Amino acid sequence: MRQFTSSRKTDTPDEIWLLQHPPVYTAGLACRPEHLPRDSCVALARVDRGGQITYHGPGQVVMYTLLDLARRDLNIRAFVSLLEQAMIDTLAQYQVPAQRKPGAPGIYVNGAKIAALGLRVRRSGCYHGVALNVDMDLAPFLAIDPCGYPGLTVTQTRDLGVTAPADELGDRLAAELTRLLAQHEHQR
Repeated sequence: MRQFTSSRKTDTPDEIWLLQHPPVYTAGLACRPEHLPRDSCVALARVDRGGQITYHGPGQVVMYTLLDLARRDLNIRAFVSLLEQAMIDTLAQYQVPAQRKPGAPGIYVNGAKIAALGLRVRRSGCYHGVALNVDMDLAPFLAIDPCGYPGLTVTQTRDLGVTAPADELGDRLAAELTRLLAQHEHQR
């Protein structure tokens, strides 16, 4: 992602990457030591995105958004809002009532975090993205303070009655973000 962003030209097409990670904690630039894993054998990677610490693993959709925000006339706050809305709209397709939480980026269902968000912008190029919990082992979240919030409850779509696999949810999430970006483009 860093290499792609650093080598971008003004006409480099934007990309969305969908994937699942092997088990790993990622600690963002703002991560404080008290939020790091306690008694865990899961690897820890320090990354250059915003935010604190989260866990990634199989059964979680990670959508990396490699976009030129200036070309799209988006500031970071507006883009965060689009990402959150894409997650809300995707979950609504499965009758899951998700919402934002003021002061806490990401998406929540009944107070439990279902999706984390962390970005980095360099020379108007945005990278990193969102992680949506689909059907995964949530136990590793217990060893950290997810997103820097001690005691934060984490949930996933499977526990909310959604049987769709991670790949399907990822495709729908990317389609929703693409739709919202096109809508933004038409409103300019």
